[in-house]
Amino acid sequence: MNEPVEAYGKRKYSLEEYLEMERESDIKHEFYKGEIFAMAGAKISHNIVKKNILSSLDANLENSPCQPYNGDTSIYIEKNTLVTYPDITVICGEPITLNNDEYNVLNPVIIFEVLSTSTRNYDRSGKFNLYRDIPTLKEYVLVEPDSISIEAFHLDKNGFWVLREYKDINDLLRLDSIEISLPLKEIYKRTKAIGL
Repeated sequence: MNEPVEAYGKRKYSLEEYLEMERESDIKHEFYKGEIFAMAGAKISHNIVKKNILSSLDANLENSPCQPYNGDTSIYIEKNTLVTYPDITVICGEPITLNNDEYNVLNPVIIFEVLSTSTRNYDRSGKFNLYRDIPTLKEYVLVEPDSISIEAFHLDKNGFWVLREYKDINDLLRLDSIEISLPLKEIYKRTKAIGL
């Protein structure tokens, strides 16, 4: 696990120690197999795209049992111990959290990551491998903030992850698990990717 940068040296921490530290911290950290990693801030384009996706999801899911959550919502993956903060998470039904702690969600259906230079490779490979251990996860969406490019993985009926790519501003991003589509024009509005 190369990214984000390790924050607390080589000492191994228990999940309980990490969770206690995280509740007291002003910045977010990931946890994986006893190690704690600091999370970096984001560029303006990243934040605009994230806000656009969240707003569009919120409007489309207004009368749905599914709800989008922002990057302050942590996900805990019991099978591999990862605790992380995806850019956007969609949860359907009641959120289930670790020991009912109201923090660490166990049941996301969709995860969005808006890519950055420092985390692009990690989000595409290592992190996706870890996310696939979430039993409820049906879709994983990677969004480039500075160009029109979205990679959307969905779990097919045979249990295989299938990729759909979107590179045309007139495309609609299909999210089959929640039965909606998001226009790329909405995702990229007010960004340099479409000339503001």
